[in-house]
Amino acid sequence: MSDILIVDDERDIRELVSDILEDEGYSTRLAGNSDECMASINAEPPGLLILDIWLKDSRMDGIDILKAVKRDNPDVPVVIISGHGNIEIAVAAIKQGAYDFIEKPFNIDQLMVVIRRAMETSRLRRENAALKRREVSSSDMIGKSAAFRAMQSQLDKVTKSNGRVMLRGPAGSGKEIAARYIHAHSNRANGPFVTVNCAGMEPERMEEVLFGRESPERGIESGLLEEAHGGVIYFDEVADMPLGTQSKILRVLVDQQFQRVGGSDKVRVDLRVISSTNKDLEAEIQADRFREELYHRLNVVPISVPSLEERREDIPLLAQHFIEMCNEAQGLAARELTDEAVALMQTMVWPGNVRQLKNMIERVLILGDSSGPIEARELPSDDIKAEDEGRVVLSGALATLPLREAREAFEREYLLTQINRFGGNISRTASFVGMERSALHRKLKSLGVVTTTKSGARVARVDETEPAE
Repeated sequence: MSDILIVDDERDIRELVSDILEDEGYSTRLAGNSDECMASINAEPPGLLILDIWLKDSRMDGIDILKAVKRDNPDVPVVIISGHGNIEIAVAAIKQGAYDFIEKPFNIDQLMVVIRRAMETSRLRRENAALKRREVSSSDMIGKSAAFRAMQSQLDKVTKSNGRVMLRGPAGSGKEIAARYIHAHSNRANGPFVTVNCAGMEPERMEEVLFGRESPERGIESGLLEEAHGGVIYFDEVADMPLGTQSKILRVLVDQQFQRVGGSDKVRVDLRVISSTNKDLEAEIQADRFREELYHRLNVVPISVPSLEERREDIPLLAQHFIEMCNEAQGLAARELTDEAVALMQTMVWPGNVRQLKNMIERVLILGDSSGPIEARELPSDDIKAEDEGRVVLSGALATLPLREAREAFEREYLLTQINRFGGNISRTASFVGMERSALHRKLKSLGVVTTTKSGARVARVDETEPAE
């Protein structure tokens, strides 16, 4: 059980409250002035702070301490102690974020009701933080392909720094998981990971959500920047952030402080910023949709997140991972994958990348047979259209070509698909298609197919500079 820090300049008062709480099974710490209070909090944040408004011979009064605690340790509930003449100040403290106030002289029953409620709030906040950390730690990176290993190597290099990272990659490729990986392996792993969905947030509410709000009616409402204090804030699809908000975020990055909407006090924050985009930010800058100064602030370490097409070797591992996830989270059958199903998945087109694969696996497990392995026929695919009796439906373009050209087009596309499926490994491709390695090389040369390196992986493409033989 987390302890309770009691701060009062009257020794009799703080010892009385401590004796009452310890009789109820709580552990307590005591402080008689603001310096002792702040030193105790900095050493180890308490589960609850009981704070006197007036502290004689102290550099800070109760309101100053309250503001500091709400800024640096927003999850710690603060109960204010007030005398008869301090009720208005105590009410003002509630608007500053205090949990409740207790009036002197104490009514022990009332005191214990407030303390129990505040400690329950503290417990729930700690559990919520623990769940968030568990979510981060369970965001495992899955893969072994060359493209995946190259990306993971770059991520590992930036985890221990505080540098700002820009993750670039197509939608659904796993940019948020990469951001969570950086957080989970950094010295901020015990701090929060807060996601700002720039594309999904209403532009007119963006600043209130980010910076929070102050109003006489509702007091202080923290924003996402405050929630991320001491941890990581992740700007998902940052290119969609409104231009006006971009200017204010730029100022936060420069000053490490901001004002809440409707407020006048400066709020200081300690943040690491990770951003992501699936757009060409340089083009967005040229079109006056993104501020160049913000781009340079965020793009300190750019890292490319490969598409699923660039890491087809990882499809079996990812599919099995998603099957296990669905089994644990939803109780769906933990079915195996047949070799034919794996081969088909590795040749399919994945415009939605890893997210599309995850959704397809979940759909198959929900709609399919709960027993037996997953067969290729259960996989929905608009890209491979097979008829009964083994017939294949030709595309309109292929059906209009002469036989020799159609055969070359088919062989070229088939071998491109297989080489990319095996991560550019010619030996494995030759074994699968049933050709000698040297014969496959000759065939690829005749079809104008070359292998190149992209995102750390070897991929095949048609050579546009030389006509096929």
